[in-house]
Amino acid sequence: MPWSADDVLLRKTIVLSIFASIAVVLGIAESMIPFAVAVPGAKLGLGNMMVLTCLYYFNARDSLGLILLKTVITAFLLGSFSTFLFSLMGALGSFVVMYAMLRLGRGSFSLLGISVMGGVAHNVGQLFAASMVLGTTRIFYYLPFLLAAGAATGIFVGMSAKQLIAALQRIEWFRRREWARP
Repeated sequence: MPWSADDVLLRKTIVLSIFASIAVVLGIAESMIPFAVAVPGAKLGLGNMMVLTCLYYFNARDSLGLILLKTVITAFLLGSFSTFLFSLMGALGSFVVMYAMLRLGRGSFSLLGISVMGGVAHNVGQLFAASMVLGTTRIFYYLPFLLAAGAATGIFVGMSAKQLIAALQRIEWFRRREWARP
């Protein structure tokens, strides 16, 4: 039996709120991990597991809302305006690449590949933000290190998102795709 439009909206709101909350909590937990020692400025991007899962189930508007909410709240709790700017530029770049691969690639790419490209795009977006703030393109010497870090963390995030999506498929809400992308 199909759900009513009000029921669909309520369920979407609840699920998106849970996804955003988990993404923020993962971002806070990640800030306590000294990962940046190997590659300064690099992060695991644990919250992006929720972004990739959201992109898998929801439309672009819902996913972009999650990204903006996650970025604003995490920057408010943990960072400064420059942290927010770098995170936002990275998140938007990552969103565009992952959305294009998921929707326009029509099943041609694995979640792992999409996640790796999202991680790489995130780091490229952050470098563009840094070059704008610093007024120089010399910052791009750091690109190879961030590309490697983005690929490595993208593998981890992609594997995690794949496991999460498989687990969510056991829940009726996520199996009934009629509400996921209206």
